[in-house]
Amino acid sequence: MKVEPHASVGIYVVTVEGRELLATENLAPGIAVYGERLLRIRGSEYRTWDPYRSKLAASILKGIEKIPIKPGQRVLYLGSASGTTVSHVSDILGAEGIVYCIDFAPRVMRDLLRNVCAHRPNAVPILADARMPERYEAIVGEVDGIYCDLAQPEQAKILADNADLFLKLGGWIMLAIKARAIDVVKHPSEVYAHEVAVLEDRRFRIQKLVDLAPYDKDHVMVLAER
Repeated sequence: MKVEPHASVGIYVVTVEGRELLATENLAPGIAVYGERLLRIRGSEYRTWDPYRSKLAASILKGIEKIPIKPGQRVLYLGSASGTTVSHVSDILGAEGIVYCIDFAPRVMRDLLRNVCAHRPNAVPILADARMPERYEAIVGEVDGIYCDLAQPEQAKILADNADLFLKLGGWIMLAIKARAIDVVKHPSEVYAHEVAVLEDRRFRIQKLVDLAPYDKDHVMVLAER
């Protein structure tokens, strides 16, 4: 086995049995979150990162090689679910960073608490509806970036509304657009175009858009800056 730094800070490429895999250095050594492999290499522990389980990992492999998430940042994560991707964001941010995890489903929040937040002090769980950011305004404060992965309509609007309250000037966003969650009738390309137009109307400059197939069908990831 060998490990090399990826183009993105805090991400690594590990070679195992001839296969190159994305990985992050485990902030909670000895603890796996979703069945990923834990690899000890040169005194450090790395967690393999499955692009079929994480749209962020998929977006890296599909062309967003330098993601904006960096150690020490404050990140707002909309749609944290049970924490698969959150856990890797936590690894990248490190002990000096913080990720605020928003989800409105009690069941997945329980999983997030048990599997991620209990072992990672930099992951803050918030049971709330991302459509109502004013309800957690007192907790979150200003952030460097917003990562959004919501399975509901008006994804771009919800992200932009949160950005109005929390995103610092020049901050970044990443939006995983789920076409079928927005409109099951329209062609996905129409849905993507509409959501991108919403972001542009809300003063975001699109930097990159990548299709996440074959890892996720009818999904794209948008990277933008306000």
